[in-house]
Amino acid sequence: MHLRKENILIVDDDVNILELLQRHLQSWNYHVFKAVSVKEAVTILSDSKIHLLITDLKMPEIDGFELIKFVSEHYPKLPKLVVTGYPSVQDSLTIIKSGAVDYLTKPFTKEELNLAIKKSIIPFEDNTIVHKKHLDGKNETYGDIIGNSVKINEVIQVIERVKNNKATIFIKGESGTGKELVARAIHYQGKFSRAPFIAVNCGAIPENLLESELFGYTKGAFTGAEQSRDGFFQAADGGTIFLDEIGDASLAVQSRLLRVLQEKEVVKVGAQKAVKIDVRIIAATNSNLRTMIAKQTFREDLYYRLTVVEINVAPLRERKEDITLLVDKFLVKYGLEYKDRYLKITPEALTILERYDWPGNIRELENIIQRAVIMSDKMVDIEHLPEHLKYNLKMSSTVLQPLKEIEKQYIKKVLRSTDNNKTKAAEILGIDRKTIRQKLSE
Repeated sequence: MHLRKENILIVDDDVNILELLQRHLQSWNYHVFKAVSVKEAVTILSDSKIHLLITDLKMPEIDGFELIKFVSEHYPKLPKLVVTGYPSVQDSLTIIKSGAVDYLTKPFTKEELNLAIKKSIIPFEDNTIVHKKHLDGKNETYGDIIGNSVKINEVIQVIERVKNNKATIFIKGESGTGKELVARAIHYQGKFSRAPFIAVNCGAIPENLLESELFGYTKGAFTGAEQSRDGFFQAADGGTIFLDEIGDASLAVQSRLLRVLQEKEVVKVGAQKAVKIDVRIIAATNSNLRTMIAKQTFREDLYYRLTVVEINVAPLRERKEDITLLVDKFLVKYGLEYKDRYLKITPEALTILERYDWPGNIRELENIIQRAVIMSDKMVDIEHLPEHLKYNLKMSSTVLQPLKEIEKQYIKKVLRSTDNNKTKAAEILGIDRKTIRQKLSE
């Protein structure tokens, strides 16, 4: 018999009940996802297409009513079936009002479960909305990319064209815009998703180690090389390697990268023999490589090899219509992590977030929501937002300044607040120490 197309998620803190439900569902050829907590259920819902939720009500930390409420708001067309103990009349009314299609009282027979599922589940062919969507019908997520703005849809269209081939891809964008998320989407949305994905931050590895980390080395190649070791390229063989901050690579490393792109082979440090590899290379940077080429700090021939396909990830200030979706994601993430429940945000606080220009982009937004969730109890409000967001709104008569000047003043402000601790300031800004030193020198 063929498996049905419907995916059913069952949620219960009782492992025995989970196993019983799974056996019944699998005997009817449904595909089953299991979760022992609401937190785990939310993760599965965000990552998988679910066509029916079956949940218990009484669970530790977050109960089933909270899960039903969450699903009703985020996945409005997903049917919900409640399995519970002996409910009171009031409980029964609450279950139905919460949005559940039906409920089963424990203990129940296999036939009763089958009938309830058939009554509850939306046929696969008719279930057009499985994940949350906008009113205009566009998906709000693509892999881990969140948004349905014009800028994001342009990025997704390019990803759809390149995901199933191994053309070299170059991702441009400011720090914190989500360049790695785009690289991961290219890999995991395509047919090579089961192959390795290796992410390397070229700016985070000391210059004298980057070459050996990327390409590997042989025993005795340098002091401390006590045995041969494969590099990141060998680890990514068959899949994708993501070279973030490629502009920080030395000219020696750039020369080796050019050979990899031209010859499809890698030579370990200290070795004479080349090894063939099959790797898709995705590179990214927030630097202007054309300027670096003019200064002879980046190879022009490598630049053209890397930019077979270019993807420009827009800064958050150019896609502010995505802020609400991003805020919602971070509220769910940190609400469950810190408060064991989903928190909401007031319209007034959201308005402030939508008006801010976000020099630190999505990373800065995430940091602010994380802090706001920690500081709030039931709902994120204006009082839980940093003062500099509110201050900018009140200064409506302020003379407009170039973005570089605003960024400079903000970096200085953060440094003052950390007593000039560059490490702590870099952490707050969501950048590394090398980047903050570069910006200070500019």
